Amino acid sequence: MRFLMTAAAAVAVLAAAGCAAGTSRDAPAPGRPAASLPADPRTASALLRIAAAFNRGYDTGHYGPVYARWDARSQAIITEADYVRRHELCRSAQPPSRTESADPGPRGAWLVRYEIGGVQLTDYWFYLGGRWVFDLVLSNPDMVPLNRMPAQQYMAYVGCAH
Repeated sequence: MRFLMTAAAAVAVLAAAGCAAGTSRDAPAPGRPAASLPADPRTASALLRIAAAFNRGYDTGHYGPVYARWDARSQAIITEADYVRRHELCRSAQPPSRTESADPGPRGAWLVRYEIGGVQLTDYWFYLGGRWVFDLVLSNPDMVPLNRMPAQQYMAYVGCAH
């Protein structure tokens, strides 16, 4: 249960940072050309607001906008359709997240700290191409192999009956 809460929290927070070259993360979310997206302010307060909305979206089952904030490297792991479908079919009850802070971190990353049910978590975010993007690989590396599993295997692993 603790693993699922931590995994869900980490995925929820999806606060992204990354070691990959910037060009791999500059791509807009699928179906959203870069020109159509407004630029995000490059400030800690803007990131905190965006990360809080990101976490709230995950908490409330709005998985498409959560995925849209993933960097390109993270989006290459699983399609938006598969990500959304898995989460809609396997929703788990968890306390709401509380996004607490956003501070500069290593190698250009920004660290967003949040809490879910008393568990402190940190997500990695980057500012790329005028947008704040979440890095799943750095934020929740344990979810990478799970997201690469076929859907049925994933659902069985996390204990989803679908």
